[in-house]
Formats: sequence, structure tokens, C-alpha cells
Amino acid sequence: MARQRGSVKEIIKGKKYKISFYIGTDGNGKRKYYIETIECKNKAEAQKYLAKKIVEYDTGTLPIDETNITVKDYLKKWLETKKSSLALKTYNDYEQKIRLYINPAIGNYKLLKLTPLIIQNMYNNMLEQGLSARTIRYTHTVLNEALKQAIKWQMLRYNPCDGTTLPKQAKKEMKVLTPEQAKKFLEACVYNRWGILFELLLISGMRPSEALGLKWEDIDWKNNRIAVQRTLTRVKNNWQLKEPKTPQSRRTIPLPREVMNDLKEHRKQQSKEKLKAKEYINYDKDKNKFKPEEWEEKLKDPKVYVDYGLVFATETGRPLDLANINYQYFKPLLKNAGLPNIRLYDLRHTCATLLLLAGENPKVVSERLGHANITLTLDTYSHVLPTMQEEATQKLKQMLFGS
Repeated sequence: MARQRGSVKEIIKGKKYKISFYIGTDGNGKRKYYIETIECKNKAEAQKYLAKKIVEYDTGTLPIDETNITVKDYLKKWLETKKSSLALKTYNDYEQKIRLYINPAIGNYKLLKLTPLIIQNMYNNMLEQGLSARTIRYTHTVLNEALKQAIKWQMLRYNPCDGTTLPKQAKKEMKVLTPEQAKKFLEACVYNRWGILFELLLISGMRPSEALGLKWEDIDWKNNRIAVQRTLTRVKNNWQLKEPKTPQSRRTIPLPREVMNDLKEHRKQQSKEKLKAKEYINYDKDKNKFKPEEWEEKLKDPKVYVDYGLVFATETGRPLDLANINYQYFKPLLKNAGLPNIRLYDLRHTCATLLLLAGENPKVVSERLGHANITLTLDTYSHVLPTMQEEATQKLKQMLFGS
């Protein structure tokens, strides 16, 4: 049983009790506690009141004296309130930036004493240590969001992040496959365990997380198209299916008949794997048939096939680990086929680039990729636009001046 946070001390039996719980440290590292004396009929009632106050503190609704709270303790409190609203991976990234970069540098400062210069020095030191501009800018995003909330909670009057200067992030050159290389890549996919996944990424332009979140119910076999309705995110051994980031990310993508046929073959292979398993469980239908402890054991048993309805799953039905797929299957495929060492995500870039080079309308490409707006598409693939402009000029010349 988990140990209860905080304590209840009886002062007058059946009348007065003192509650207290830890709320961090002051600027000198001294431990601080929230303490309140209350009137209650018994200790159980006082413990309920204690639990209520702890929840209020964790959610930022408990009015207490925060004049001496440190940046470290404030960020811990703020991050606790973000658990329910952030995706698993995003929450993990926030926690990592705070733990690795913010707390060691400015965690012991009092929140009220934080200045733009203190934060700027932190960024400058990170740059001197060889950290990338991307890492520094992400760290800034986390700290800036936290301090904005401090203003809303009336703990700060202004945001000291506003007075800082961030390093410019160099735009990396995009790596994509040429049409000839793309054909060679698809030929190599035929002999790869996860070739169908790579083929789908190249043809559809989907994000890898969207492809791993696909379920069989999302495939329209009659009209040869798939619906993107969720993404799969993973942090260490934890994974979750989430709604797409933007409304535009939720979309329907038509696919060539060849890809649909490959998906059918993949489904047959998955059915064979289900038959090989010691035991088969349908996650949605069977999870209420077992006691909680039995259900947990079933999920942990590597010989039990747990069917989540995923298109791309392990031999026992579990979601794929993208890092594992990348290094065990994707990178070797590229090397053996003599292709450039691109990222898995670059298959999405390749899809968009090939479509634009073929003269497809950027608006159509934007919708296929699920971009928030066409401006993002044009900015991302600006390297293709000069060629498109040349072709447009030639078409105009032919129309107005003839050959």
C-alpha cells in the first residue's frame, strides 16, 4: 500500500487536528510545509481534508504564501498540473528539459528574483557546452510556458523570458529519394519484414506515428483509402494512442491498388501469427472477462497475442517500437540497396517532393500530409518551387507565344 502524503496530528480529540504536507524548499534550501489547524469530528475526517488540500496544491488552486518559492519547486508544481493535458512523449520531454538544463542552472533561484539576464546566462552557457540551438529553443519553450502560467496564478507580474535572445536554428538540408531511388526502395521493400510499412509511408506521406496508430477499421477496402484518426506515441515501455495534433491531421488518403493488395497480404500474415500464439485475447472485448491481476498477467505474457486491432503490430499484437524498426529493418534495407542514409521521416518528405515535382497542386499535397495550412507546405518544400516556377513559365510561354 502506498504511503499517504502529509500528516494529521490530533490536538483535541474529536475537535481539533493539525494537517501538514511538504511543499518544497525556500531560497536557502530549507524544507517548507503547508500547515493548517482545523476542527473535525475524527481523524478520518481530517485525513480527507488533508487529501483535498494536497489536490488543491498540486493543481495550483490552493492559496499559500509563495513569495519564497524556488524555480525548482515551482516547476515541479507546474509540471504536475500538465500531466492530464500533455501527450505522454511531450510530458516526458518537458520533464527532461527541466531536469537536465533548467534546474541545475537556475533551480535554486527564488521565482520572484528571476531576471532576463539570469535566464540569458543559462542559454549562453548551454551554447558554450555545445548544445544545439534546437535544444536551447525547446528549453526556452518549456520555461516560457511555465512562467506564463505563474503570471496567471499571480505569482509573477511579468515574464522574464520575454527579455532573452535565442540562438538561430540552422535549417538542415532535407534528404529525399529521387524518383529512381524511390523505385529501387520499393523493390527492396518486397524482401523486408516491415517493407509494407515503409511502402505505405512513402506512398501516403503519413507521419510514422500515424502509421503505427492505424487500425484495420481505418481501411476502406472498397474505395482504396485509409483514414488517419490517431497517432501512437511511446516513451520507454509506455505507449498510448492519441488524437492527431490538429484537425487537418485527421484526414483520408487514397492509395494505389498495389498498396491495398500488399496490405491484404500483410493482414493474412498477421492472422497466421495470431494462430501461432499460445492464447489469443481481443483487448476491447475480453478485458472485462478477467480479474485486474489476471488481466495484467495476460498483458505481460509474451506468448499471449493481445489484439489491439493495429495494422502494424509485433508477432504478439503489441504496438511496434519505432526505434527498433528503424535500426533493425529500415537502415539495413537502405544499406543493402545502396540508397542514401535517410531518416524514416524522410519518406514523408520524399512523398511530398515527388508529388510537387510531378506538378501536383501544393494544396492537394498539403491536405495529403495533414499540414495545418498550405503555408507550412510551401515553406517546408520551398526547394522544389524554383523548378515548378520554371515549368509554369514554360507553360505560359507556350500559351502566349507558341513554340
